[in-house]
Amino acid sequence: MFAIIARSRPASLAGLTIERRVHVDTPYGRPSAPLIYGAIAGKSVVVLLRHGDDHEIAPHRVNYRANIQALYDAGVEGIVAIATVGGMRDHLGPGTLLIPDQVIDYTSGRAHTFYDTDDGTAHHVDFTWPFSENIRRRLLTSARNAGIRIEDGGCYGCANGPRLESAAEIRRMQRDGCDVVGMTGMPEIALAREKGIPYGAINIVVNFAAGLGDSAQAVAHDQLLEYGRTAMVTVARLLATFIENKEKA
Repeated sequence: MFAIIARSRPASLAGLTIERRVHVDTPYGRPSAPLIYGAIAGKSVVVLLRHGDDHEIAPHRVNYRANIQALYDAGVEGIVAIATVGGMRDHLGPGTLLIPDQVIDYTSGRAHTFYDTDDGTAHHVDFTWPFSENIRRRLLTSARNAGIRIEDGGCYGCANGPRLESAAEIRRMQRDGCDVVGMTGMPEIALAREKGIPYGAINIVVNFAAGLGDSAQAVAHDQLLEYGRTAMVTVARLLATFIENKEKA
């Protein structure tokens, strides 16, 4: 069974049949929302709403450890996470879908590891390639089979939020090699790696990042919401193809 980490509001996942919602507890507290057990394309999935049912949890306040622990306890075989991002390259404008292959963490103050207890052992988890290449390839193949245009690869820069970035911060991220910027990838990706859960992501570009393109003077918040809603129709179709064909991959 695969897990889908969505932003909020399960109604945005067209084709999801909800069977039950399960409230769970973990040693790190409660996850953002109850686990939603259901089906997509006739195959069992579990959905976790990262920002809560009504998008009430800001990125820096998400209990990432509880979220990943809850999915680990549920026995999921992999995670596909959905996130909206700002594009930093000319070809990554609003409406673009991207399957990232790298990440740079700019966050601070977040509980970023399960290995923070004094147990006398230092744990070092390999993070050379943060995203599961198997899931990435399966998502790309599913997009091709569904006739969905998608970008293969890119570096996700994770900012702290909840404010958007300054133009200077975006220029710095560009120099560092980032292609898109978001606020929720870390420590989510690293925690999944610590638990041994393969993790892939679908990034929805909803705006050009601060200082770029039509965001040169300011980022239009209403535009972000509209591009996100529109793109979710395509993302839901991609997920249905991915889940339906996962045994064939």
